[in-house]
Amino acid sequence: MNSLFTRLLIATSLLLLLLFGLLWSGLSWYQQTSQQQVQQSLHRNLAEHMAHINPLLSQGVTEKAALTEALHDFMLLGPSFEIYTIGLDGQVIGYDAEERLIRQRQVDLAPVNAYLNGANLPILGTDPRNPNQKKIFSVAPLVDPANQPQGYLYVIIGGQQFDAWQALVESQQKPWVWAIAALGLILFSLLVFVLLVYNLTRPLARFQRDLRQLHQHKLKDGLRLSGPYQGSRELQSISADVDTLLTELNGQYQQAQAQQKARHEFLLHLSHDLKTPLTALLGYIDTWLVTPANQRDPELIRTAARSGQQLQRLLKQLLELAALENQQIVPKRQPLNLKPFLQDLADSYAPALSQKSIALDIDCERDTLVDTDPMLLQRILSNLMDNAIRHTPEQGQIRLQLHSQRKKLWITLTDSGSGFYQHQLDQLQRASARSTSQSPLPQLGVGLSIVQKLVALLEYRLEVESRPNQGTQIRIALS
Repeated sequence: MNSLFTRLLIATSLLLLLLFGLLWSGLSWYQQTSQQQVQQSLHRNLAEHMAHINPLLSQGVTEKAALTEALHDFMLLGPSFEIYTIGLDGQVIGYDAEERLIRQRQVDLAPVNAYLNGANLPILGTDPRNPNQKKIFSVAPLVDPANQPQGYLYVIIGGQQFDAWQALVESQQKPWVWAIAALGLILFSLLVFVLLVYNLTRPLARFQRDLRQLHQHKLKDGLRLSGPYQGSRELQSISADVDTLLTELNGQYQQAQAQQKARHEFLLHLSHDLKTPLTALLGYIDTWLVTPANQRDPELIRTAARSGQQLQRLLKQLLELAALENQQIVPKRQPLNLKPFLQDLADSYAPALSQKSIALDIDCERDTLVDTDPMLLQRILSNLMDNAIRHTPEQGQIRLQLHSQRKKLWITLTDSGSGFYQHQLDQLQRASARSTSQSPLPQLGVGLSIVQKLVALLEYRLEVESRPNQGTQIRIALS
């Protein structure tokens, strides 16, 4: 019952039955009306001729007692005619029938007047023998020798006996008519159904076949339907929507593959970053343990502690990067004066700079307000300072500058460190251009990954210029 074939068959059959019923009713009504119009037109002057040829009726006599013989003679015209005389008030006066057959003594004069005034036929009037059914009739006024109206001669066309014979004939013929009509309806329904199935289900079958074949292909091959469908507009719209979904699915698959590859490479890179301080930490501790107690150098423990701190910093950055990946960090913007902010940042790195004899130059001569999240901006600059100090050799130089350029406010960090190779720089710039919380991670360290995510979160712009062994310049557009 849920198949398209069954539903189409049922819907088509019911629709055709309804249409057949309406058509049959319409044709029956039209046939009956046409027949009544023809018969009433043929007998339009019947009552007038009857009144004219009968001596009593022509004198305006309407009483039943005087007209019994005349009415009986008129009934010889045939059983399909019923003849009455009625008064000016519509009361039935004379008739040639048994008393029990007359079931209504009053005739509605409105149709009579419409008939005499030449209204369009057919006109249906009261049937004294069958009040529940209106009949066509012929009528003529009856006047006395002084030309005074006395009543009407009222002739029912197609009387009670005519109805009985007609019902008998129809009862014998209708089963055959209905049987032929039902057979024609069945054949027509089958023809319409076959055409519907051919025009509707063939594109659907092709669409279903194409969908079944999709599971045999792999996403990397690029899933697509076989082409446009010639079915209904709805089917064309559905196929277009499916193609759109497949295109999006292919794009998401390619993006997921790229992210998976980037994450794999990132984990390899991260494991190397974690392995280096961990190996150093364990190596210095093992050396300290195997050295005799009176010969143990405290510098071994201090070096191991620095490796542990480096390992702790990497783990902290990794947790921070995971929070950014899961969109757990939301910016809280507020006005910030960048001059004291940058000075505080420089003061916090004074010990690390002094240890490597690196000179830090801060170029921020005036107070500058910017709407930002101070904590997130500090994380960005702290990661950049960490990388700059780590990659800048002793006696090197780092410059932190705040300036306006191209109608934007920029923070620029320049170092004289080892710099990036071109392929690393291209990778970082591509990642920055499409950076979101779900974008692939650049393979240039956790610190730069965090910077990239935070810059995208604050809707800033990141630009990097670098050459191997010639230093790096990183610029952040704040507005």
